[in-house]
Amino acid sequence: MLRDFKQEVKAFETQHLRRQLRIMESPADTTITIDGRQLISMASNNYLGLANHPAVRQAAIEAIEQWGVGAGAARLISGNMAPHVQLEEDLAQFKQVEATLTFGTGYSTNLGLIPSLIDRDGLILADRYCHASLIDACRLTKAKLRVFHHNDVEHLERLLKKRGKACPTLVVTEGVFSMDGDLAPLPDLLTLCQHHDATLLIDDAHGTGVMGLKGRGTVEHFGLNPKDVIQIGTLSKAIGTSGGYVAGTTSLKEYLINTSKAFIYTTAQPPAIAAATSASIQIIQNEPDRRQRLWDNRNYLYSELKNMGFQLTNTQSPILPLIVKSSETAMKMSQALNEAGIFVPAIRPPTVPKNSSRLRLAICSEHSNEQRLKVLDTLCKVGKQIRLI
Repeated sequence: MLRDFKQEVKAFETQHLRRQLRIMESPADTTITIDGRQLISMASNNYLGLANHPAVRQAAIEAIEQWGVGAGAARLISGNMAPHVQLEEDLAQFKQVEATLTFGTGYSTNLGLIPSLIDRDGLILADRYCHASLIDACRLTKAKLRVFHHNDVEHLERLLKKRGKACPTLVVTEGVFSMDGDLAPLPDLLTLCQHHDATLLIDDAHGTGVMGLKGRGTVEHFGLNPKDVIQIGTLSKAIGTSGGYVAGTTSLKEYLINTSKAFIYTTAQPPAIAAATSASIQIIQNEPDRRQRLWDNRNYLYSELKNMGFQLTNTQSPILPLIVKSSETAMKMSQALNEAGIFVPAIRPPTVPKNSSRLRLAICSEHSNEQRLKVLDTLCKVGKQIRLI
């Protein structure tokens, strides 16, 4: 007998936790169309406005003309095309590492990397706020998994001291944490890893293109040597396309080509997406003013929201979470903003811990001054209506 899920869905509704798909009727931009209505989007990870950039679109179009739409096979069979090779060279140059390997998505990157790095005899120490894809990947290894308190270096050190001396150890963190917008203390984490002979793995999904003098990510932001860590990330946020990558040594790349199931047993990324991604990386390097506009927008909005009295996290990035605590309040506030022409979905458990529901504003370099002012004015009115400020 097939299982009936109606009661489970009803329970989600009762707890204000039901999620529903919305149809976007326009490209990813600062203004989007839903149900025929134009809304200012404050919910996209398209930080630098590259998802709809003319040069990125043109690169994809030209690649489709030359290479077709699908790759047709896994890269180890007949799906390894020139755009894939070029993208990995461009990524390696951008991240200042020997080599990179790309995957179809950021999620599959994590699932493909971590089980190849460590087995059941090892130990994984992961930050409590790590993304679900990282935790899923850690569990796939069957290694012993321990979670350390968020950004708590002392707790991590205690766990490292408890392990067996010969135990292979992987420390997993994000560079920029997606739900709080804060940064991991990477210099302290790296020092601990080097002292205890552990490997530091950094998921820089929200840091790549955003953090650092040249947008290379949190490793650059903190002045670390890329050779001392393994970096992973997605191509779908500041870079504006789709896919994921591992950045490290040439030997790591060759090892993953021969061991990573998520790489070996999946069809290659569409070549047009690879070509579009290469175009995005060039724009990031050649147009630093985009990143400057992003940070100008972020700093202005952050300052104004704090002055209004909103409770924000300890964010140090273009992610600005407004804490409203209850799921019901978050839903009411999101709906009120939607009616006023602002798109900010409510973030609720299990994505975030209980009693920490929030509205997560994601700032873009292309948000205009007019849009910024409307967002602030609307948030102020709605915040006062529901007595948040």
